[in-house]
Amino acid sequence: MTTMNGPTAADTARVHWKATDGVAHVELVRPRARNAVDLAMCHQLRSAFEEIDAADDVRVVLLSARGPAFCAGADMKERTGRDGAWVRRRRQASFAAYEAIERCRHPVVALVHGPVVGSGGEITLAADFAVAARSATFRFPEPHWGTVGATQRLQRAIGKRRAKELLFTGRSMPATEALDLGVVSRLVPDDLLAETGVEIAQTVAKAPPLAIELTKRAVDLGGETDLDRGIRIEMAAIEQCLSEGSWRDGVERFARRGTEHPRTTEDEK
Repeated sequence: MTTMNGPTAADTARVHWKATDGVAHVELVRPRARNAVDLAMCHQLRSAFEEIDAADDVRVVLLSARGPAFCAGADMKERTGRDGAWVRRRRQASFAAYEAIERCRHPVVALVHGPVVGSGGEITLAADFAVAARSATFRFPEPHWGTVGATQRLQRAIGKRRAKELLFTGRSMPATEALDLGVVSRLVPDDLLAETGVEIAQTVAKAPPLAIELTKRAVDLGGETDLDRGIRIEMAAIEQCLSEGSWRDGVERFARRGTEHPRTTEDEK
């Protein structure tokens, strides 16, 4: 029986990450394999996001990929000669990696380009939101590979019927359609993807970190329940902000802006 081990020093790096000025940059670095997800990448993604989650100096995460494709899906080659038990445990490792991305307490923004296939879509949907280059295409071909995948996050993002159509046909979806369906939040020219990501990250990083963290938690937990319980979740978050005290800094900053640039309403309205 084939066994599965955690990452070792012998593993080639599949994921790089570094933090600068409150922004953690996570990059998939398996370009020759079109960033196909294998066991080592699962372990390294999970490890990277667990470290980032614990980092108090991180405010926001940018998740991107090196090479012409964001992610070409699962690496089917590594399954050659494996038994069903190995494949089952390998899939559990991928679920753990996606969950680590999704549960990171810091906002995670995916920056996607080129082909985004299968597992690449799971990674994209595990992020809080995604910005796509106009070159991006999305495909969820798992049933056509004789397996099952992307059945949960995809339908929660775009609805059950649309998810079924994409999964059953395995067709390629252009970035414009992905924007319309809500798979991604913004489209930008390919050469502006990295720059746009940095601008977004800098904007998020300026906000009080506790307020951002609690906002993310309230949205995620509220989405799992009804409105009444969701309001209770938000009130609990508000109480935590009040007890921590940094909300006063936000009020003072807004008051200073009002003095410097008088408005009758908030700037955004």
